Amino acid sequence: MTDTPTRRRHLSVARLRKLPSWSVLATGTVAGGLIGGAYGMLTPPTYTATSYVIAVPAPKSDSNSALGFAQAYGRVATQPAVLAAAQEQVDVPVETLQRSVQAATSPDAPMVALSATSSRPYLASEMANAVSRALTRQANAAKDSTHVQLVQFSRAVKPTEPTSASSAVTALVGASAGGLLSGLALLAWPGRTGRTGRTGDDEETAPAAPAAAVPGPAAAADARRGKRGKR
Repeated sequence: MTDTPTRRRHLSVARLRKLPSWSVLATGTVAGGLIGGAYGMLTPPTYTATSYVIAVPAPKSDSNSALGFAQAYGRVATQPAVLAAAQEQVDVPVETLQRSVQAATSPDAPMVALSATSSRPYLASEMANAVSRALTRQANAAKDSTHVQLVQFSRAVKPTEPTSASSAVTALVGASAGGLLSGLALLAWPGRTGRTGRTGDDEETAPAAPAAAVPGPAAAADARRGKRGKR
């Protein structure tokens, strides 16, 4: 008689339940490592370049004003008006600048860091420098009223090493995730005990231990009388 699909499925599940726990963990870890390594190899590397601009107070201003305006310039650095002016200097759409450029400020120094990320090192430095020039031009247009001048402190240079994770790192992360998911699957597997590795079928077929005999009331009373007679 040929096995039905339901019977074959039950047999497959029974075989999986009989596998030792270490084999499931090893399979999940290896599979996760392979997937992570393949992702790292197939994903193109990304490069990041950073340009710095600094706010300088005018003779009628002080360092606190420069620090406050630096925070404000950091918030407007990625706004469409600044990016549109930067787009005229670099041949990329404004949407690309919005996705690739980030601004960061410091609470202690009147400085703005403009970082650009791209799969091409030269383009990353060009975008960072273009945004810093556009921000400096717009900020200095209002320096007579703000009494703060924005100066380019450091230009972005072409990066030589990628900032994205290597295939070895992604493989390690994938292996860790695969091992973790395999361990969680073992804990959630119905009928599997985490310590002995026996399945629910083994526990059902194991012989039950004989129940302890409980003495009746008469036997217990005789036993107490026998103890008193010995005394």
